[in-house]
Amino acid sequence: MLAVNVLGPFQVEVEGRPVPLAAGRLRTLLVGLAMSAGRMVSVHQLTEIVWGDKPPVDPRRSLQTYAARLRGALGTPTLETHPTGLRLRADPQDVDALRFVRLLEDAARTTDSGSERAQLAEALSLWRGEPLEDVSSDRLRRTEYPRLVERYLTGFERLIDIDIRNGAHESLTAELEHLTARYPLRESLWARLLVVLDRRGRPAEAVQRYEDVRRRIADELGTDPSPELQRLHAKLLARGHRNRPASVIRG
Repeated sequence: MLAVNVLGPFQVEVEGRPVPLAAGRLRTLLVGLAMSAGRMVSVHQLTEIVWGDKPPVDPRRSLQTYAARLRGALGTPTLETHPTGLRLRADPQDVDALRFVRLLEDAARTTDSGSERAQLAEALSLWRGEPLEDVSSDRLRRTEYPRLVERYLTGFERLIDIDIRNGAHESLTAELEHLTARYPLRESLWARLLVVLDRRGRPAEAVQRYEDVRRRIADELGTDPSPELQRLHAKLLARGHRNRPASVIRG
């Protein structure tokens, strides 16, 4: 009956019908409950999620007021009030962020490469933008946001590894370019970009990208690239030297 989507612009539907829910505490309350769909969320946790470090005088009463408004907006008996907190009566599968995590966990357990890739692809396809991008909650941004982003990047890297192993990496360059620009210090993404560029016959570009990330790491962290990146760079240089014409090598 209820679907809540937070992996991009906020969306809520009841029986397939979009429900307008303006940004603010009402939306934040729903998302806080949805991230624990089917489980009780304590008054203390919800107070932090909805109000942060500026709680109302009587958080319990204020939450009851917002819960009543949320029931009215959704028009369904999906919200349970208990002495210790609130519970959203929804299946975790009806919350895209929870479905995303479940698919990744299923993919990690399977021993079949084809099934693993299919589950990874389905999980990653749920992302429509930045998670929680229009939900106002410092608590959720501080806890849920980095966890979801890390899961996304790890899942994407695993999918790339499968595709590289299967020789199906032609379509990966653009997404890797986008992600390395967005997360420029995540060296595991850069390592996969170098491999894909090399596999696509663009080793010189791969060498240049290594230089780009090497300078970035030196400027921002004051360190050298990871051993993995350095190893890939050395292989690119060695192969390039072997492939040069003899006359050029002597010169």
